[in-house]
Amino acid sequence: MTIAVLGGAGYIGSHTVAQLVKAGEDVIVLDNLITGHRQAVASKARFYQGDIRDYQFLSQVFTQEKVTGIIHFAAFSIVPESMQDPLKYFDNNTGGMITLLEAMKQFGIDKIVFSSTAATYGEPQQVPIHEDDPQIPTNPYGESKLAMEKIIKWADQAYGIHFVALRYFNVAGAMPDGTIGEDHHPETHLIPIILQAAAGTRDNLQIFGDDYPTKDGTNVRDYVHVVDLADAHILAMQYLQAGNPSDAFNLGSATGFSNLEILHAARQVTGEAIPAKIGPRRPGDPSTLIAASDKARKVLGWQPHFDDVEAVIKTAWNWHRSHPEGYGDR
Repeated sequence: MTIAVLGGAGYIGSHTVAQLVKAGEDVIVLDNLITGHRQAVASKARFYQGDIRDYQFLSQVFTQEKVTGIIHFAAFSIVPESMQDPLKYFDNNTGGMITLLEAMKQFGIDKIVFSSTAATYGEPQQVPIHEDDPQIPTNPYGESKLAMEKIIKWADQAYGIHFVALRYFNVAGAMPDGTIGEDHHPETHLIPIILQAAAGTRDNLQIFGDDYPTKDGTNVRDYVHVVDLADAHILAMQYLQAGNPSDAFNLGSATGFSNLEILHAARQVTGEAIPAKIGPRRPGDPSTLIAASDKARKVLGWQPHFDDVEAVIKTAWNWHRSHPEGYGDR
């Protein structure tokens, strides 16, 4: 039984591959390395370089490997970029899903765990957000992921391709032993940007907006540790393997932290002053995103181990200090 991890050289994908290998699973990784890193892929996983929009590439891999389930991370995910270049996101994210599902149908692969996003909800009508709340995206990234969810639903009905859509909130942290972590170019995620400022490789932290309707005027987000997230994907695949129906689950800590609160926590962890300045809002950013993740805990048996935000930041800081240049391949 072979699990194919698409985008398995990326941040979340590489941690999921490591956890799968640790659990004794047979794993292959498909990645075009546009944003991923070959060094991040566990040595026991077989690696294929290519793009999921390339049907011939998928066909070659699925002919060579007996794949029984797919965990799909391969997508662009930068909200501001999606506002500037929406067609890039619909081509790669939504179009890539269509090509993948065509290949799955052709090769009889009927189980997929798919990384969706809290961005499908847009500006929530209530907090915390539940899985059956309205999905009204405020940016093309969220819209592309929502389209992917809808396409998978119809593919399930027509072809019997069963799925679990996992709607992430903010992901952070690194493998506790410091072997793999977060390395984006350019970096757009709050915690690694803060840690770059702490390490002196970035002049300061720019906080986008302090006039949101939140406790201190800055965005509030729900942070989940990347290893906890990886474990949720394994549980979701086991859920499908047990014959359960397609479903969607939120993955978050159910606790919201503002940008300023994260900055304060990072100052505590690092012992650094971390200079910061306030800038204008970014288009497409909702003010508050907090998950109700009790469904994943109850149905999947998901039990996050990193519920303390300082513990999450500590693992990220450990990675950043041991890998100041990331993987060093850019």
